[in-house]
Parts: sequence; structure tokens; C-alpha cells
Amino acid sequence: MRPRSACAAPGARRDTDRRTAVRRPLAAALVAVLLAGAGCTGQPAPTAATRPGPAVETATSGIDALFLAMMVAHTEQTLEIAGLGLDRTTDPEIRTLVAAVRATETDELATMRGWLREAGPSAVAAAERHDHSGHSDAAAGLARLRAAPPGEADRVLLDVLAAHQRTAARLAGAQVQAGTSARVRDLAGRIERSRTAEVALLTKLRTR
Repeated sequence: MRPRSACAAPGARRDTDRRTAVRRPLAAALVAVLLAGAGCTGQPAPTAATRPGPAVETATSGIDALFLAMMVAHTEQTLEIAGLGLDRTTDPEIRTLVAAVRATETDELATMRGWLREAGPSAVAAAERHDHSGHSDAAAGLARLRAAPPGEADRVLLDVLAAHQRTAARLAGAQVQAGTSARVRDLAGRIERSRTAEVALLTKLRTR
């Protein structure tokens, strides 16, 4: 009996082709979402790292590295907002939520920076030169928060942080659809869900 071929069956190949065909326009859509009006200086080239031993996913495509670079910058701004917010607010519920945001995003930032290092020098350089101002109003929000009178600081903090986290959820949602790295897409999914939940909590606190 002739040994069965190890090649994928025609049906499996057709499924793979269909997934690839769907992913291409999604990737283009993510680039449009992330780059349109974003002030980005360029998309990092695809890179891959290989290691001996058990398979470890370290390959990061250009679209994944771009998302990581943007989310690193966005998260750094979130931590700046959270730090200033904790200095300004005395409301215990707001303080608890903002402290939780800071703890979560500090861990995520370390993870994303590590993955960018694995992706190679071009990805790290892209993150370092990325201009985040075009798709973030954090600078204006921080200015509002610093200038807010004590009686208005809580309201301004809730508004600024909610707007910032909505942007994070939108970027992460685009990455879930278009990303190629399973671990980056998984992180993006968690970011999308957590930021959406945070916005709901911030809105609830705002309307008490």
C-alpha cells in the first residue's frame, strides 16, 4: 500500500487560502486604522526569531509590531494619566479603579516591550520613533487634569481616562481582526475587553 501523503488535503488547502484571502483586507484595514492621521513614521519590516528546542512563538509581522509600538506609546500615556489622577482625586472608588488600571497596564507594558525586543531592532526603533500624538488626546487631557480646580478634578479625570481607553479598545479591536501573531492577537483581545469594561465603569462613576 502506498504511504499516505503528508500534504494537506485539497479541502484543507482551500480553507487556508480562504483564511489568507480574508486576512489580507483585514490587515490593510488595520494599517488604515492605525496609520491614517496617526503621524506614524513607518511600518516596521516583518521579522522572525527562531530558537532551538520547543516551539516558542517569537515571529512578529510588521502589522503586529506596529500595533505593539502604538500600544506601548498609548500605555505609557495611560500610566501618566493614572499617576496624575491618583495625585488629584480623593474619591475612594475612583482611586481603586485608577490604581487597578495602573497595575494592569504596568504589567502589559513590560510584556509588550519584551515582545518588541524579540521582534528585532527594527521593531524597537519603530516604537522609539513612533509619534503617538495624531491618534491620542492624552496631552490635552493631562493639561485639563492639571488645570482642573479641586472640585472638578474627579469629573475631568473620568472624562480624560474614558476617552483614552476608548481609543485603546478601538486599536486593539482592529488588531484582533487583522493581526497574524496568535499571542499578540490574544493580548489585543484582552485589552479590548478590559478597556471596554473600564470605560463602562468610568461612565458609571461619572453619572453617579
